[in-house]
This record gives sequence, C-alpha cells and structure tokens, in this order.
Amino acid sequence: MTTIAVTAPHAPSYYAASGLPQPARPALAGAVQADVCIVGGGYTGLSSALHLAEAGFKVVLLEASQVGWGASGRNGGQLVHSYSRDLDVIEARHGAAVARSLGSMAFEGAAIIRERIERYGIDCHFRPGSMFAALNERQVRQLEHHQALWQRHGHRELELLDAAQTARHIGSGRYKASLLDRSAGHVHPLRLAQGEAMAFESLGGVIHEASPVVRIERGDPAVVHTAAGQVRARFVIVAGNAYLGGLEPQLSGRSMPCGTQVIATEPLGERFPELMPTGHCVEDSNFLLDYFRLSADRRLLYGGGVIYGARDPAHIESIIRPKLERTFPQLRGVRIDYAWTGNFLLTLSRLPQVGRLAPNVYYSQGCSGHGVTFTHLIGRVLSEVIRGQAGRFDAFAGLPHLPFPGGRLLRVPFTALGAVYYDLRDRLGL
Repeated sequence: MTTIAVTAPHAPSYYAASGLPQPARPALAGAVQADVCIVGGGYTGLSSALHLAEAGFKVVLLEASQVGWGASGRNGGQLVHSYSRDLDVIEARHGAAVARSLGSMAFEGAAIIRERIERYGIDCHFRPGSMFAALNERQVRQLEHHQALWQRHGHRELELLDAAQTARHIGSGRYKASLLDRSAGHVHPLRLAQGEAMAFESLGGVIHEASPVVRIERGDPAVVHTAAGQVRARFVIVAGNAYLGGLEPQLSGRSMPCGTQVIATEPLGERFPELMPTGHCVEDSNFLLDYFRLSADRRLLYGGGVIYGARDPAHIESIIRPKLERTFPQLRGVRIDYAWTGNFLLTLSRLPQVGRLAPNVYYSQGCSGHGVTFTHLIGRVLSEVIRGQAGRFDAFAGLPHLPFPGGRLLRVPFTALGAVYYDLRDRLGL
C-alpha cells in the first residue's frame, strides 16, 4: 500500500499570506543515504542544515508539513539577544564559568541572521533596532540592571531612553523608559525560514516536506523512518521543538508546548505617523509580555499572552485587541485582518535543552520564547559538534534538564498558577 503524505497548510497568518514563493518539495519515498538527517524544518533544523551544507556535508532535512510551518513561521519576528533566563540568573544557578561560556555566545544568533540575510540575499524585511519597554519604576530599574549586565559581557550597543524619548520612538505614552538595542531588530519570520531553505538547497541540500518522522532507529548509521521512506545517516539532529509530538518521549516529557497569539491590523498607510516612526520593534518588561512592530506594508503586528498546554483559543482577536488598544488608544476600532496562534516550547528552567539521544543523535529544544536568535546560534553549534568541535555544544548540554513538578498531568495547572502570581506582581508594580 502506498502512503500519500499531505502537506498541512500554514496557519492563517499575515506571514503565510505574504511569504516567499517556494519550490515543490516532494515527500520522502524510498531509501536514501546522507551524512546528516535533520528532523524538522524550522529555524533549528534550517540553521543546522545550512551550516553543515556550507561545510560540505550531504544533508537531508525531513519536515512533517512545510518549511517554517511551526513557531519559526508564526512568531513575532523579533531578534532578541541572550536567553529566556538572563546571564545573571545563569551565573547564580550554574556558576561564573557557565555564565561566561554562555555569555560569549549570547549575542551571536542575531549576527548569524544578519549575515545569512546579506550572504544569500534573503528578502525578509529586516529592520534594525529593538526596544525593551518599562511600565513602572521597578521595571525601569530592571532595564538599568539589564544594560549593565550585558555591557559586562561585551554588548555595548544599548541606550537607555527616558519616558519622553520612548514615546517619540513608539507613539504611546504608556511607558516610563526603554532600552534600545541597535544591534537587534526584526524580520518577516516565515520569509527568513523560506529564504534559508532555498539557500540550503542552492548548496545541494535536500528537503522533503509532508514527511513526518515516525521512528529513529539508533545505530551507526542511524535510520530515520517516515511512512514511505527512510534515511540512513551517520548523524541525526532532532529539531522538532514544540511540534515534536511523541516521537521522542524523553524529550517531550521534560518540556511543555505553550501557545501565544498574534494579530495584524489592516495596512495603516499614512495614518498615525506618530506610530513607531523609527521602525524598531518593542517588547514590554512584564512576565507575560506584549510585543509589537510595524510590518513592511505598515500593519501593526501585536502579540502577547501565553496559553499553557498549547490550546488554540477560539477568539484570538478578543484576547489581543484590548492589549493593542491599551497601548495605542488611537487605534481603537482598527480593522484586524489576520489573527493566529503558534506554539513555542517551555522548559522549567526557561533555558534551552541541548544534548544527545545516542552518540550520533543530537537534539535542541525549549528556547522558551527566545527562539529566533537561539535557534540560529545552536544550528552553528550543532554543526560544530558534528565536525568534532564539542566545546560550545557541551556548554549547553551540561545544563540540567529539569522535569516539571507534577509531571505531564499537573505541569499545566502548576505553571499557570505561577504565571498568575507574576502577572499580579506586574500589575501591582512589585
């Protein structure tokens, strides 16, 4: 019996409606051989694939749906440095040596993205500049600490702005201060993924879409099985992240998919010229943060909130519109053209989980909201370990992978309860 794989459509997002034209990528059929087989066509898989292809490896990438179908094609598009737990927390929990090692890589991911865009001419609407915005005096002090911390690790492209300066950049009087990072920025995330896929293919790389992996057979070589084919490879990289499902239970058991929602307004044209005139993207400093930016055709893209356990809410606009209008009262009643949700993968430590499932089977998952830049960094690091350079890989692999309290049954309510506590602190300015 022949199995016919059907490629799932992208989420009904602004990104899907404005992505790059893509070539046909047929599902895997029959047996093939490769140096490296990569499971997952998001940023982690694509970054790894591109680095390895540049180094001369024969790489086959298997994607269950389409390139960029998951979080890589649905996120806020913001290039935010460091990790979801910052370097001071890493030092307090894991020591100064680990903090120095991770700190030396904390600002590399965004540089990789910018280099990729320039080298391969990827038309993904890159704009420089990212802002962290403070809503109360406690958060202002956090921004001051944040600036000093990153400067100690060599990142000096930060400028602290007062309330008036912030309002001129954003067009909202809601914020007490902001921290402008000129080395960061934002992109059309799906176009970035699609452009990287085509760059990989230009180097001889092979992508099979509509090819969900059903089993990874350990051994040397390893064999990666789909319903209609198999890839025999010296090395395997598992890069499914929040959409890995039950393929590797030991990975899914120590992480939790979470949903976040985004809306895109109608094109604003020449209206509201005060709205984000410098073109920087913004995220606020709340625990459950909001993030927003203008698209290339001048829509406001606004996201926020977290749904633990990755439910798809029925009324995304009703969740996000009040947040948008609280930040920009002048947009009250603006038409919303797109609303979508996507899953990211949360870990208990909020630090990524990187390691080996077997001597030649590697994985990376759990960026916990900092995936755009970290996935591009870890793609380089995974390519290094496959080439025999394990130092930077080991720095991440040595971090503990902690299970959620209560296991799979109670991880959602326990985590949601903690989020309620931190959300209340943000609202009270504590």
